Amino acid sequence: MAGPDTDSTVNQEGKTPVRAALASFMGSAVEYYDFFVFGSAAALIFPHVFFPSTGDAALVMSFATFAFAYVARPVGAVFVGHFGDRIGRRKVLLFTLLLMGGGTFLIGCLPSYDQAGWIAPALLVFCRLLQGLSAAGEQAGASSLTLEHAPDDKRSFYTSWTLTGTQGGQILAALVFIPVVALPDEIKYGIGWRIPFWLSAIVVVVAFFIRSRLNETPEFEEAKANNEVAKLPLAVLLRDHWTDVLRVICCAFIAAVSTVFGNLAIAYGVAVGMVDSITLWLVVAANLVALFTQPMFGRLADRVGRKPVFIYGAVASAVMMPFYLLSMSQGSELLVFALAIVTFSFGYAAANATWPSFYGEMFSTPVRFSGVAIGTQIGFMLAGFTPSIVTALGGVKEGGWVVTAGYTAVVCLVATIAALTARETKDVRTADLGLRTSPTPQGAVA
Repeated sequence: MAGPDTDSTVNQEGKTPVRAALASFMGSAVEYYDFFVFGSAAALIFPHVFFPSTGDAALVMSFATFAFAYVARPVGAVFVGHFGDRIGRRKVLLFTLLLMGGGTFLIGCLPSYDQAGWIAPALLVFCRLLQGLSAAGEQAGASSLTLEHAPDDKRSFYTSWTLTGTQGGQILAALVFIPVVALPDEIKYGIGWRIPFWLSAIVVVVAFFIRSRLNETPEFEEAKANNEVAKLPLAVLLRDHWTDVLRVICCAFIAAVSTVFGNLAIAYGVAVGMVDSITLWLVVAANLVALFTQPMFGRLADRVGRKPVFIYGAVASAVMMPFYLLSMSQGSELLVFALAIVTFSFGYAAANATWPSFYGEMFSTPVRFSGVAIGTQIGFMLAGFTPSIVTALGGVKEGGWVVTAGYTAVVCLVATIAALTARETKDVRTADLGLRTSPTPQGAVA
């Protein structure tokens, strides 16, 4: 796997892009390990453990618990974004890391419905809300931190590692969960499903150690020294950047593609006769390839621009998703794996790798954390409710690929139209990002 350029670990401006990229990678890995373990359990385990009914009703309720985190995320985005822009990116990111890890570990300790009745799913929702509050600031803060540490001409490449961390987390989660689903039912629905949630503590400790050794960004320190830190970032954001917030919200709908791929496709594959462990291996394979393709798309966005790469990812996702879903009922595992990789690793991965720089560069330093956090988390709410919406519409039944593919196409269309209205920022200096005055080109003397 190609890593960040090792010759630029610390540059003359005090920036540490490699260390920042690694810290962001690990933080995102923790977040998406936790989120993917929960999503897999919501599709395969929780309907049997936390709810009294069976069949579609239990699955819809289980997916609803998955969605609750996305309700908390906009609220958390305002809170976490405020402090991220007020006291710094690093301190807030240490807090979100511990909150995510704590919520995930507690899920593994919860009683089942048979043991505690409706208290059990209520506690599950509470822990899920803790995950949501953490996730509200994790990616926004990590991408802001990495962007502000990166060289002007490599911002997209370095920030792409924030989202590449999500692939690492999903791979690890799937590898841990695959043996669980192969266990006998009495073990799988007893202690077996709890183990992946408890193991998250190990990933959190490693990520916390790496992140605690990282300095605050020079951009934020300069803003603080010049007394440019906003006392109320939200007010400044809504006054000067409200159109960019709306744009990010609509672009962030693209995250629903990841939810379709990583959660709904698992349930749909099982419904049309695939072995549940095979559907998890599909996620592993596609995310493994994306570890390589996302940094490549990040480099490409530094050369040709953020907009064309992001839009390509959205369009490719819409075009390929129906073929991927249809292949699940064709009886050819090789075909399914090939289309999974094409759809995710060479399609959606382009938008996924690009959005940290694309969104972050719409905002100035004093409101960047808040702008990306609030915009993405409101947009991500659609991704959170996607499993429940599509399941209720029949998307996980045999023949439901039409509903799922149509839903994906609409989401991608909205994101594409929003991206077309954005400014291209690849040639704008980091110090000039988000300013309404004429930017200074890279290489020029300010």
